[in-house]
Amino acid sequence: MPEQHDLVIRAARALVDGRWGPAEVGVRDGRIVTVASGTGTGTAPGRGPTGAGGAEREVGTALVGARTVTLADDEVLVPGLVDTHVHVNEPGRTHWEGFASATRAAAAGGVTTLVDMPLNSIPPTTDVAALATKRACATPQVRVDVAFWGGAVPGNLGSLRALHDAGVLGFKAFLAPSGVDEFAHLGHADLDRALAEVAAFDGLLLVHAEDPAVLDAHATPGRQDYARFVGSRPDAAEVAAIERLVDGVRRTGARAHVLHLSSAAALPVLRAARAEGLPITVETCPHYLTISAEQVPEGGTQFKCCPPIRDAANQDALWRALLDGDVDVVVTDHSPSTPDLKAAGGGDFAQAWGGIAGLQTGLAAVWTEAARRGIGLERVLGWMSGGPARLAGLGAKGRIAVGADADLVAFAPDAERTVHAAELLHRNPVSAFDGRRLRGVVRGVWLRGEPVGTGPDEPARGRLLHRAGAGAGPPAGPATPGHAIGTGR
Repeated sequence: MPEQHDLVIRAARALVDGRWGPAEVGVRDGRIVTVASGTGTGTAPGRGPTGAGGAEREVGTALVGARTVTLADDEVLVPGLVDTHVHVNEPGRTHWEGFASATRAAAAGGVTTLVDMPLNSIPPTTDVAALATKRACATPQVRVDVAFWGGAVPGNLGSLRALHDAGVLGFKAFLAPSGVDEFAHLGHADLDRALAEVAAFDGLLLVHAEDPAVLDAHATPGRQDYARFVGSRPDAAEVAAIERLVDGVRRTGARAHVLHLSSAAALPVLRAARAEGLPITVETCPHYLTISAEQVPEGGTQFKCCPPIRDAANQDALWRALLDGDVDVVVTDHSPSTPDLKAAGGGDFAQAWGGIAGLQTGLAAVWTEAARRGIGLERVLGWMSGGPARLAGLGAKGRIAVGADADLVAFAPDAERTVHAAELLHRNPVSAFDGRRLRGVVRGVWLRGEPVGTGPDEPARGRLLHRAGAGAGPPAGPATPGHAIGTGR
């Protein structure tokens, strides 16, 4: 008699090893223990215009499960997304976003693992006690798995190893003001110190790369004109900062990651650095790939982020860089705030908070644009699931394979839905995607083989993750509330 699984999911189209085909996935104790090819008659799925389409094939029934799920004909089985750039903001700014609302929105968008950024919470995650505070807040609330980045600021250089040993996956730093006073940016000497320090224990430094001198030279009075705002944060700011980062990596041998690349003008610098063998990875975000400056209306501060959304030609270049392997991953930089902060100054781009909420809409937004460009869904999932898992060192995530966590998503790639900001599950009803018709609907999510509900009363089954080989850190400390206002990201 066949050995019984806790769960068996059958799909006529599943993404396994980067290829589409019929499959049965068997789960036991939260892990994938069997991936069996489907059997039956007909032609296996081929690469249609969506990269997930093609002729159907009956899925076999070789596996036995205590629970069995068979996906609908218009659904595909894919690995859960891993979003390595999320600002949860709790504690201290939980009125902007919190673990309960963020992870609920994540699940609704097919994200089964997220990594929390060290700001804009109070305290920021810049020491072990603050990490313990974050964990204490998160533990009873998370719907999906959550890991943490630490922060590298001038005041904690020389003590990053303690956070590393406590389990953070790496360290985020700003090269220009962050927008919040409690998270200071690194000057030139500070960046060199941080890179040398993380290199000593093979850590990872994630960098918001804009040069403050260039920003100061292009500062303009506040206006509702989006072109003026983009001009205040020009391509040159990203290029100069990335050049400085590359020089530091070359000197120290540290691993570095460029956050939210918006400017294609920096790509030649990055290509050359990577061709040289320097350990630098790069991310971009859904809003840069799907919204262009030409589409941002006067006073449309729901579209403000730093670095900014640029023009359509720049967007085309970012897509080419993804396809060519010059950009490694696509993550949301989910950074919401309250509606009054997003609309501060009556639509003045200089005063409004800079951040876009995209946890729930990221996959559908990127897939919509990818499909329009004839790019397969398997490429999108590589950028948004497997790639981020590798970046974060989360080996059990981002793939449908024996031994991996059974973090799975039933996705209907050809279904469509109009985004209504008021219906999204992150805390505040502001979205740059409001009113957009997007392709692709998440129909079901499993975290380690257990269904993840998005209703308000569903259980919080997520776990807190830490860096492989690290302990879970000291006992959680008390939450520390606070309040502040920022105008940048």
